[in-house]
Amino acid sequence: MYLYLTKIVENCGSPYIMRLTTKGRFAVTAMIDLALRQEQGPVTLAGISQRQHISLSYLEQLFGKLRRHEIVESVRGPGGGYNLARRAEDVTVADIIIAVDEPLDATQCGGKGTCDGTKQVDGHCMTHELWSTLNQKMVEYLDSVSLKDLVDQQRAREGAAAAVLRDRRTEAKAVEPVRATPKGPNSIFNMASS
Repeated sequence: MYLYLTKIVENCGSPYIMRLTTKGRFAVTAMIDLALRQEQGPVTLAGISQRQHISLSYLEQLFGKLRRHEIVESVRGPGGGYNLARRAEDVTVADIIIAVDEPLDATQCGGKGTCDGTKQVDGHCMTHELWSTLNQKMVEYLDSVSLKDLVDQQRAREGAAAAVLRDRRTEAKAVEPVRATPKGPNSIFNMASS
């Protein structure tokens, strides 16, 4: 099932239809991975592929689109890979999804106003405005979440997991040896002492 959402982009006035599929999810996941690691230098797609279990050829397609939208920049040569072209706080989830051509739209008509089924006087179905408003809210939300927000969230998760591991190690008490004691008349311990 696809979820479509329409967003008008100011610089060209043409509508971008956003659809959240695995393409959009993989693009966002790969961008979080990149942003987490770029401080050590360019990040390779092979590394992202291995860590996130995303096909390398699929990542190459996604990063080609992200590069054309100036979200990432490539570094050629030995030690090459990809870096963010903008600061993480200046990249939104909506930017990433739009860059990889992912339309999102909850309306039946794909935002065209040519709804199937029972039509009202305006040519829309009875629930067109409901789904249209949902589209707008989704775009607003995805536009409000930056890549930096997602990176900070991931680092907090990793920090919490490390804290839990540290706590478990410091809570471990020395194990005292268990002494075997006779349990009854047929116990092997009773036989050995006789």
